[in-house]
Amino acid sequence: MSIDTDDIPPLTVTAERAELLRLATAGSVDDGKSTLIGRLLFDSKQVFQDQLEQVERTSEERGDGYVNLALLTDGLRAEREQGITIDVAYRYFATPRRRFIIADTPGHVRYTRNMVTGASTADLSVVLVDARKGVVEQSRRHAFIASLLGVPHLVVAVNKMDLVDWDRGVFERIREDFSEFAAKLETRDITFIPISALKGDNVVEHSTNMPWYKGSPLLYHLETVHIASDRNLIDVRFPVQWVIRPMTDEHHDYRGYAGEVAGGILRPGDDVVVLPSGARTKVAGIDSYDGPIDAAYPPMAVTVRLEDELDVSRGDMIARVDNRPSVADRFDATVCWMSDSPLRAGARYAIKHTTRAARATVDELRYRIDVNTLHRDQDAEELGLNDIGRVALRLSSPIAFDTYARNRGSGSFILIDESTNDTVGAGMIVGAHGPTPAVRERVGEERSPNVTWHGGKLSREARWKALGQRGAVVWMTGLPSSGKSTIAHDAEAALVERGQTAYVLDGDNLRHGLNGNLGFSDEDRSENVRRTAHVAALIADAGGIALVSLVSPFEADRVMAREIVEERGLEFVEVFVNTPLEECERRDPKGLYAKARAGEITGFTGVDAPYEAPERPDIEIRHGGGVEDAVARVLRALPRAV
Repeated sequence: MSIDTDDIPPLTVTAERAELLRLATAGSVDDGKSTLIGRLLFDSKQVFQDQLEQVERTSEERGDGYVNLALLTDGLRAEREQGITIDVAYRYFATPRRRFIIADTPGHVRYTRNMVTGASTADLSVVLVDARKGVVEQSRRHAFIASLLGVPHLVVAVNKMDLVDWDRGVFERIREDFSEFAAKLETRDITFIPISALKGDNVVEHSTNMPWYKGSPLLYHLETVHIASDRNLIDVRFPVQWVIRPMTDEHHDYRGYAGEVAGGILRPGDDVVVLPSGARTKVAGIDSYDGPIDAAYPPMAVTVRLEDELDVSRGDMIARVDNRPSVADRFDATVCWMSDSPLRAGARYAIKHTTRAARATVDELRYRIDVNTLHRDQDAEELGLNDIGRVALRLSSPIAFDTYARNRGSGSFILIDESTNDTVGAGMIVGAHGPTPAVRERVGEERSPNVTWHGGKLSREARWKALGQRGAVVWMTGLPSSGKSTIAHDAEAALVERGQTAYVLDGDNLRHGLNGNLGFSDEDRSENVRRTAHVAALIADAGGIALVSLVSPFEADRVMAREIVEERGLEFVEVFVNTPLEECERRDPKGLYAKARAGEITGFTGVDAPYEAPERPDIEIRHGGGVEDAVARVLRALPRAV
């Protein structure tokens, strides 16, 4: 039993300076992940002769009856004995077009934490689906985790097509099932490829057995998928890892700050701020291993020199003056739990974020996510091994961070058990704002002293019955210029035309009076939402439809708005007007994006301030559907007249 290796040259890297793609494979047990990687390595001539000979011997000893290429990556003895992947196996190979690092992650549910580890740095994830079994729970689990980790590109490889007689109908059904589930996720780019990893069909070369498939083979897709724009080149983020002071005669006065660029493009002469202190200075120069350079961008490791001698130390963050990350000691995060000892409210851990260390206390476990159904269990009291959930954390000192959706580097962290020094959790920051138990209590009790609520003689039910309609709050959120106000005003007109009371609470209009004393800091934005939510609740209580058009960029603030409304027993409908940033900037009717790009406006959402898109809005309106269709969807979600 052997494979002809006459045409296999010694392993050489033919693309030393080619772009690097990190990819992770995932799928259920026996879906063929390791076989696929082995096929990629073999067919692309990336296997040493002695490696192949060892695989041939092991295959014969196991009685496989064929050269089992999966053994190229199943490196642990336990893996080879069981025929499954347990740990994350990393392999490197290169083609003339691109270099690759592959993380072969486990498929079994008990090794979910290993999959999280392997996919956390991936540019692309390959999810294998067995053509005979179709989309199963593990397929959905891995797609959700890839989406949660912000993997920009997803390839669904429908494997073992040879075992279903290359049936196109099977492939199309799987594509339809998977697409239906993926519509609930935030994955932007999904590609479906029918393959046979065992026989090599559509892995490196086109399959003659599936002439109906007109797309590219897997390797060609991996070589050509566009990943350069996936990196955040707008927000300058430079976590300081080390302070360099040689103190030699040649470099007696040299003071530099070494680290890896986590975002943006940093250049000499840039105005920067050091966080969390807030000290401002300019970049005097940037040094690399090869000498001074004109610009640094992710993921370059460089040393930054500053014009002023500031107190800068490990864990500080260098950013642009007009484009800063959030600085706070409390935030909400999604956590993947990796320990047998469960996470509970009140637990304390060490936290490692970029290069900064602190201590963290779990203020609240908000909910646990069922990764198969995406159901949120808000009654959960703990996160067990491999569980994923939303938590509120309180830190011993402030850190500078972005949301994970905006920057994976500055938006992620790990939790460490200080007694064992084990990494017990991997987290993705959702936002700095979030009602902790004390804030949630305040939402229900926030009022001036010595006052009571007067309900009057007319009950809500009697009022609504007399008016012939039920009150509700429609909360429209989205980037500036996304179309929120247009949809809100058209919905208002349609409601009034059919005899219902409705009124638009527009963000700009509110700042002409009620919220005119508020600025655009994170705290003022939160207060803006709070006041607006109370006014909207009063309108709804009176039987009207309050149509709120407010950027409201932070998810936790929108959660607070919902709680204010629902605490009074009123209906709250969240509408996410999902218009791409590029389209919003193209519209720019008030010229605000242009001013923000020119530095005339700071803290502008979408440019130098983050926007946290709703994870599960009641209605999502995507760009391109038309205002009339959007209004119809909003109206369908509202309660009908009494």
